Amino acid sequence: MVRIVRTGSSRLGRVFRAPPAVLLLAGLALVVPTLVVPARADDAKVRISRQPGFVYLPAVLAEQHKLIEKHAKAAGLGDVTVEWVNLTSGAAGNDALLSGNIDIVDSGSTNMLLLNDRTRGDVKGLCGVGTTPMMLLTRNPDVKTLKDFSGKDKIALPSVKVSSQAVLLQIAAKKAFGPENATKLDPLTVQLGHPDAVAALASPHNEVNSHFSLPPFQQRELQDPAIHVVLNSYELVGEPVSNAIFYARTGWYTRNPKLAAAIVAAIDEANGEIAKDPLQAAKDYVAATNDKTPPETLVAIMKEPGTNFSTTPYGIMLQARHFYAMKTIKAEPKDWKDTFFPIVHTLPGR
Repeated sequence: MVRIVRTGSSRLGRVFRAPPAVLLLAGLALVVPTLVVPARADDAKVRISRQPGFVYLPAVLAEQHKLIEKHAKAAGLGDVTVEWVNLTSGAAGNDALLSGNIDIVDSGSTNMLLLNDRTRGDVKGLCGVGTTPMMLLTRNPDVKTLKDFSGKDKIALPSVKVSSQAVLLQIAAKKAFGPENATKLDPLTVQLGHPDAVAALASPHNEVNSHFSLPPFQQRELQDPAIHVVLNSYELVGEPVSNAIFYARTGWYTRNPKLAAAIVAAIDEANGEIAKDPLQAAKDYVAATNDKTPPETLVAIMKEPGTNFSTTPYGIMLQARHFYAMKTIKAEPKDWKDTFFPIVHTLPGR
């Protein structure tokens, strides 16, 4: 682009009119140097949000070990600045993404599916990060199954109606009460970040007496003998569900092909570190987050059915079909790849 700057008017003096050939040569002298200056294809900075929870372990390791910076440099991007922003919910991440305050959200796949539909495909998944089983816990001794919940109960979720926990609660309600009653328990739900929900559940006087939780919070909560499990998400659907994925806007992805690839490679490397030395990965997580969970407990979580750290997205169509049936989204994806960028289309997602 050539920008013309006006510095004055003919009133300052006589205007010199050079011959056309001279003007052409002068113009080339100004333009040609700008043609040989290489333009950077990708941004020099990326802002990524992250929420609390063990499912975000690969992102924590990527930050602590500067893996994105490492792969960006290997891709020829030089020194890339990675800014990590801590948020307490996917809803907050979505707001930040749409307002341009962050470039990539690390949250549950339901939040991506919602934005993908609302923006007509402008927002898509970049890659999977992790899956962990989520447990619906309560301190109400009378609640053994979903059918035992009543108006006196309050269930904490990271985001009502659209979080992974909210969707799985609706799927469970359909099984318990019939397809027409998927939202039967929605009036009992309240939005709370996991750390705040843990504190609420620990207090016998708090109106929030239940929490659809996430590791390591649910393991910490279950240390209290007054708290018990009502529902396990992996047992409910029989498959892992990506409750942590990276997603971004199409404009960012198109502008940053090398950086996008570097980010996926960084998460892949972090996942490799977890598989190679789970205990060290757990220790790194504790050190980075100041979490009080013993590293050995975190290693045990890694071995639970439904826990999987991978860039492959899981459970996308399960959640998308539910959203479409509930009319939460207007268009039903035909394949999980419809909602993800091509960079992960070769993976065995579902």
